[in-house]
Amino acid sequence: MKRLFAILSLVFAMHTLIGCSTADLDVSHSYPQDPEDVRRLRNGKLTGDEGISFGGKKKRGDSGTSSGPSIGVNSYLWRATLDTISFMPLVSADPFGGVIITDWYEDPSTPNERFKLNIAILDKQLNANGVKVSAFKQALDDKHNWRDSAVDPSISGDLENKILTRARELRIKDINSK
Repeated sequence: MKRLFAILSLVFAMHTLIGCSTADLDVSHSYPQDPEDVRRLRNGKLTGDEGISFGGKKKRGDSGTSSGPSIGVNSYLWRATLDTISFMPLVSADPFGGVIITDWYEDPSTPNERFKLNIAILDKQLNANGVKVSAFKQALDDKHNWRDSAVDPSISGDLENKILTRARELRIKDINSK
């Protein structure tokens, strides 16, 4: 009985091994792929064929030279904003997000009040709605503490107009120099 069991086990093992030798081992095409697997196959290596690149894909001009990464907003508005508020100390300036935040600024002619600006450049095009200025004002109280106070709404509008005017000047200067 043990001998019969040993022979049957041996025959079964050989039959299994022989059956495996003719199997098509490349079965990856027969499994359905989810969108994530398809994306991974399409994108290839982790770092891509050209390695790691910072600032997005390189763009090729007509001459075949690569131009560096561009800022995320209109460059004339960006430069004009920095020119217009150059007298104020900056806390943060993000050219890719288009946000400039100034620190508190005290005008020497009015020492009991100070201003702060948050400026957002909203578009890659040079247009009237491309820049938004938010102004904040604080006044010094009797106990020498800074207290928030109302800001004249024309301040934001005036600064926006000055930035737009300067941006147009920069663009005209750039066009005339070409």
